[in-house]
Amino acid sequence: MAGGLEGRRVMVPESRELDLFAGMLERQGATTIRCPLVTILDARDPAPIEAWLRRLVAGGFDDLVLYTGEGVRRLMSVAERAGIAAETVLALGRIRIVVRGPKPVRALRHLGIEAEITAEAPTTDGLVQTLSALDLSSRRIGLQAYPGQDAAFDDFLASRGALVDRVVPYRYASDEEDSRVAGVIRSMAEGGIDLVAFTSRPQVRRLREVAEQHALGEVLDRAMARARIAAIGPVCAEAVQAEGWTVAIAPAENFHMKPLIVALRGLFAQEASSVA
Repeated sequence: MAGGLEGRRVMVPESRELDLFAGMLERQGATTIRCPLVTILDARDPAPIEAWLRRLVAGGFDDLVLYTGEGVRRLMSVAERAGIAAETVLALGRIRIVVRGPKPVRALRHLGIEAEITAEAPTTDGLVQTLSALDLSSRRIGLQAYPGQDAAFDDFLASRGALVDRVVPYRYASDEEDSRVAGVIRSMAEGGIDLVAFTSRPQVRRLREVAEQHALGEVLDRAMARARIAAIGPVCAEAVQAEGWTVAIAPAENFHMKPLIVALRGLFAQEASSVA
């Protein structure tokens, strides 16, 4: 175990990039336990999203705020089905784009587009801090939000005189395999898992929901006290801490999977050397 992840059992919540993340961990010698926590699906009704995109294409926005890379990809999927993908890319290239963090940056670069403004921290507070220095009065702002997002950022924009047009281009679907999630919780409580690696806030919320549904709330808290917890970035870490759990490791910057794995290797290598 001196090398870091060799022989470690890591619970990986299922997500869009599950296979990529799990493969990276397994190449470092870890054994991954996949847990079905969050599935991302298209919005049930694409019509409002297409209408929002057509407003974008028609020059209806002065600024665009993008919260998630998934949002960018889902917007482009709707644009492609509506036959306006090329027009959407051109519109994105003309408008001032503000992003919350690195994931929408990567999604935009795939389209050949660079964001003009990136939040000082990849959080809503970071966006507020960054945009507070700008004159937003009467600016027409297209806002790509995520499912369940509260209205705090919308209210901030409105308080600065901006006109907000929000779209949520995808939804979260709770996986039906609750019994499998419950089994993972019990395994963690029994010491069967060394590490839980969270890569999004909805994963944390979903784990708590399943535990409560199966009367495993106290078992989950014991499990999370026993296992190490990793968070890919500050938003995810805040969700973990809100549950009363402790984040053992999170990248100090560059909130991606590779820096997270590097940090994990360092954590376990340090522990192994201290025991030796």
